[in-house]
Amino acid sequence: MVPAASAAPVPATASRLAGVASSPVREILALTSRPEVISFAGGLPAPELFDIAGIRAAYDAVLEDEPQRALQYSTTEGDPELRTAIAGRLTSRGLPTEADDLLVTTGSQQALTLVSTAVLEPGDVVLVEDPCYLAALQTFAFAGARVVPVPTDDEGVIPEALDEIAARERVKLLYLVPTFQNPTGRTLPATRRTAVAEAAARHGFWIVEDDPYGELRFDGTPMPWIAASPAAADRTVLLGSFSKVMAPGLRLGHLRAPAGLRRACVIAKQAADLHTSTVDQAAAARYLRDSDLDAHVRGMCAAYRERRDALLDGLAQALPAGSRWNRPDGGMFVWATLPEGHDATALLAAAVAHEVAYVPGAPFFAGTPDHGALRLSFTTHAPDEIREGLRRLAKAFA
Repeated sequence: MVPAASAAPVPATASRLAGVASSPVREILALTSRPEVISFAGGLPAPELFDIAGIRAAYDAVLEDEPQRALQYSTTEGDPELRTAIAGRLTSRGLPTEADDLLVTTGSQQALTLVSTAVLEPGDVVLVEDPCYLAALQTFAFAGARVVPVPTDDEGVIPEALDEIAARERVKLLYLVPTFQNPTGRTLPATRRTAVAEAAARHGFWIVEDDPYGELRFDGTPMPWIAASPAAADRTVLLGSFSKVMAPGLRLGHLRAPAGLRRACVIAKQAADLHTSTVDQAAAARYLRDSDLDAHVRGMCAAYRERRDALLDGLAQALPAGSRWNRPDGGMFVWATLPEGHDATALLAAAVAHEVAYVPGAPFFAGTPDHGALRLSFTTHAPDEIREGLRRLAKAFA
């Protein structure tokens, strides 16, 4: 036996981890997990709105009718009944889709990881909205990509800036959340969606269109998917999720992609986890067959609209004079900017001391951060709690 004192050191972790930071949002969620804290930090659906009875009934039915199939290994591509149901939902919303166009994933986060694995080589250029969804930045860092931010305004990515960057960079992929974006809640107008599709066709890059929030619309008119644009049909990957409309604990997502890329993602998934949970897929398929998810989503949207309005109505009294914020038509987030001289990261400690929390905006930027920005989620608290949270926030900022 080799004495412990003279044993060779354990090998180091992979170098690709060196440039990947921990998620500040996850760290803030741990910091604010005390029940007395009113948190506007987490992008979490309201747990009291889960259709627990319907989901329980779906699991019971699956385990009663086909327990051996539901508890067995399955195909990587996903449960055929679930893929058929997803295809039907996409088709009904204006994107003709067949079951074979889809791959079921363990949450849409895995879908993004699979696309990155299938498409990106170390050093490849990935364009992102600035600010951008944090976990996407982590994913691209793991892939060794070079992330280049695209400037945005109150309507999202600026097409002229996208075109200028794509003309001088060898872009492999553009990632964006065009509807109720995380972190800003912005929605990309139809004309800009067309411009993005045409830029991808002109410059030859993939588009990853992430749509976890699109069904959570309270106001306005639904926007067409970029994937529905003829200019980008052969180069757009659409990511979807049941986390925000059914339950995040199911960890069920999906990707819709052209055949060649979809097959590459299937192989990458085989190496990752073989397939997504059989019983969870079967239960989701049964839920979609036996329950009315659209009616459930309408109820969620009504509750979230009331919560959004409670947040917006109180921001003028809660934030310092001169602050700005947007009014999203749906989703889960309001994006606010404090006036010059205020640092949202530095002020977070005072907020937590007053038992209220938010997410500073700076970590969401791939380019120069805006230290006055912050993200406020309105979904997980009732209006009265939101109003109390804003009163606490006003004291903290005072």
